[in-house]
Amino acid sequence: MGDNEKLIRKCQQKSRKAFEELYKKFSPFVYGICLRYAKNRDEAQDILQDCFIKLMDRIGDYRFEGSFEGWLQRMVVNESLNYLKVSKNSFSEIDEEDADAEDDSADIVSDITAKELIDIISKLPDGYRTIFNMYVVEGYQHTEIAEILNITESTSRSQLKKAREQLIFLIRKEYKER
Repeated sequence: MGDNEKLIRKCQQKSRKAFEELYKKFSPFVYGICLRYAKNRDEAQDILQDCFIKLMDRIGDYRFEGSFEGWLQRMVVNESLNYLKVSKNSFSEIDEEDADAEDDSADIVSDITAKELIDIISKLPDGYRTIFNMYVVEGYQHTEIAEILNITESTSRSQLKKAREQLIFLIRKEYKER
């Protein structure tokens, strides 16, 4: 039995100490996911706390089929999406800004650190950021995104296209300010 399995089984038995250990071990992983969906770090912290409260209730549902990290990631993404829905996120009413992409965008991105890229992604409007994360980072297909967010598939596709354009615009802006 691996260390994670022992820890999870203790959590399923409602061990407070084991849950604190689980939190210490997995909170950076969960926080990273929350940051991708949140507008800012404070909101990511709120989502993080909601996720671990949900995890306390749901840890008994984990059946040791597949990786715990994959199961946890799915739960965190769902909780992040629920948080956005509750905060009245709109996926169809997002301001458009002109963002003309040029061929040197790949060179600019290669000069940006992961932290800087996450910060830039967090500046995207809610709908853009959510769909970008679901499609690019989490690997959802447009049909799945449409179903989960209760939008049309074409809305998902157009939001992703606009998110990419906006990202290039923001990266160029950030890069020029250096």
